Amino acid sequence: MSIRGAVKTGTIRPSAGVPVSNPTVYRVLFAISLVHLFNDSIQSVIPAIYPILKESMQLNYSQIGWISFYFNLTASIMQPVIGIYTDRKPKPYMLPLGMAATFLGMLLLAYAPSYGFVLLAVSLVGLGSAAFHPQGSKVAHLAAGSRKGLAQSIFQVGGNAGQSLAPLLTKWIFIPLGQFGAIWFTLVAGAAMLVQTYIAFWYRGLLSAGATTAKKTVQRTMDPTKRKQIISAIIVLVFLVFVRSWYSAAMTSYYAFYLRDVVGTTLEQAQIYIFLFLAAGALGTFFGGPLADRFGQKTIILGSMLGGAPLAVLIPYVSLEWAAILLPLIGFIAFSSFSVTVVYAQTLIPGKVGMVSGLITGFAFGMGGLGALVLGSLIDIYGISLIMKLSGYLLILGILTLLLPSDRKLKEWSSEN
Repeated sequence: MSIRGAVKTGTIRPSAGVPVSNPTVYRVLFAISLVHLFNDSIQSVIPAIYPILKESMQLNYSQIGWISFYFNLTASIMQPVIGIYTDRKPKPYMLPLGMAATFLGMLLLAYAPSYGFVLLAVSLVGLGSAAFHPQGSKVAHLAAGSRKGLAQSIFQVGGNAGQSLAPLLTKWIFIPLGQFGAIWFTLVAGAAMLVQTYIAFWYRGLLSAGATTAKKTVQRTMDPTKRKQIISAIIVLVFLVFVRSWYSAAMTSYYAFYLRDVVGTTLEQAQIYIFLFLAAGALGTFFGGPLADRFGQKTIILGSMLGGAPLAVLIPYVSLEWAAILLPLIGFIAFSSFSVTVVYAQTLIPGKVGMVSGLITGFAFGMGGLGALVLGSLIDIYGISLIMKLSGYLLILGILTLLLPSDRKLKEWSSEN
């Protein structure tokens, strides 16, 4: 059946002024997941190049934190703004245009002669990320049909898989090639623009097919009398994202330095342990969505935080052999709620897919950057050993998940309209 025919027969229903197809469109989901992998593998260049920049530009930990802060803050501030705008006026071609900013950022990073140019370069990459994530999440939502959890997992696993490449990039590209190794990622950005152009054509066709029907349909919204409860739930959810992002920042930005300076490994060896953490996190992201579809979103969010907490506390005290076992477990458990938090937020505020996705994923970027900045400053003052030990306790704050409304309550709120 054609898209236009599906609209006439009611198998496509609009949400937030955009039609949503009931069948799951896997070719689009896998395409947007591939772009997410490309996008986040480019993003992973930023933390991957920290050890190189620290040595070549003689940076301290606070300055490393500022690089992360500039990159993540740029993405964080712009994502909700772009999400709100594209909820009102969908812009399919913002996907390849955003990647053009990333392309320029990587080109500048390869040739950056000073610290100031590095900050400008990572800010451009942040803008590209801000343009991609709300639109990418919306594409996943439109292609999901009834399988929202699975769709978000497919979308998010691409991103987390890309992020997991950071330690390997350090080991295989930046240690042997130095800062100029970033030039290779302009090719990745070019490939991403091609795939995003294909997705943009599909997205535009979906909009054209459903435009007339969308105007005649009243979108589902949450009962205004539940506003205070919804706001409270969003605050708790955002705080949980805050906690997970700070722990992730500690591991991805500074754990390699901890292994080198405290444990005594080389930077090349340290990258393997970071990779184990992030690669297992990508697997956790994929399985988290289907598990949430079966056992409930709140259950998975709670389990991901508290399940990883005791292992995270142990990490600074165990041998390298045990770290190689515990790090993948922590990554898998902690990141299993990555896509689930996005779907949970979309359920809390229906009809605002771009805004909610920008808020949750954008806030994750921003808090990760702020966490890296604060942790870097604390490391300069108190030493890396103490701060890494204290970071292990962050996930215990996941107990606040108990304050979130249950999945059943969310369904009741949605059905009351």
